[in-house]
Amino acid sequence: MAISTLSREPFASDVAAVGDAHAIGISWAAIFAGAAGAAALSLILVILGFGLGLSSVSPWANSGASATAIGVSTIVWLAFTQLVASGVGGYLAGRLRFRWTNVHADEVYFRDTAHGFLAWATASLVTAAFLSSALTAALGGGLHAGGAVAQGAAQVAAVGGMTRSSPAGSDAVGYYVDTMFRADQTPVTQLDPQTRLEVAKVFATDVRQGNLPAEDKRYVGQLIARQTSLSQADAEKRVSDTYTRVTTAINDAETRAKDAANKARKAAAYAALWMFIALLAGAFVASVSALFGGRLRDKVQL
Repeated sequence: MAISTLSREPFASDVAAVGDAHAIGISWAAIFAGAAGAAALSLILVILGFGLGLSSVSPWANSGASATAIGVSTIVWLAFTQLVASGVGGYLAGRLRFRWTNVHADEVYFRDTAHGFLAWATASLVTAAFLSSALTAALGGGLHAGGAVAQGAAQVAAVGGMTRSSPAGSDAVGYYVDTMFRADQTPVTQLDPQTRLEVAKVFATDVRQGNLPAEDKRYVGQLIARQTSLSQADAEKRVSDTYTRVTTAINDAETRAKDAANKARKAAAYAALWMFIALLAGAFVASVSALFGGRLRDKVQL
């Protein structure tokens, strides 16, 4: 009987078990395996979501998914990806760790939960390391919103022809100058390029400064009256009306640029908040899945 007992081959569970309750309570091999599985599954699901997103985008106007629908679906898909990948990674970390014997059930509960959390943390860090540029772009969208406002203001300035290097060199200001020299009845004679350039400089400077001096209005009105046979009063009224049109167009463009930047800032903030919630939920799912996998590994009723 003794000989047969000594010659008995040990079971795999006996070899993998740790009998001392004070022995190391962590299995990094299982954690890394779970993290690798979670990261790989995340990559696959992100690529799938990217393909589905491209299929829903159309280059034609009023067709395909709207920007709001694409944004919401992207957040939902990323949250789904985080939950599924974290669940699989946590389960692998709990199921593949070695068995603890002579360890209290509460301690087993804690160790399994820690294995799932560490697998989720490792996978998240690996994913962030490989996708650092995309993560920075997502989280930094709100910080770059102010830059969008400045860029929008610069575009507005270009529309109004109010660049510092050439305040009258824009075709937009040239268009408004041409409208002021249009004749109502008699055909207009060819406008002198030097006169046109001078009026464009004066007009662009006044628009940039935000006021139309009386002397500038009177001088430009004289040139318009001479060119179009309008009265001085009508010519000055045309100057005032054109100045109002330009300033209104610039203010509207600036408002649209600020609204677009504000929407981008809010979208970036919402995306960051939802990603935080998804990551937090992923950590919870990974911990619970590791606990479930560990219970199946040990067949212990906690």
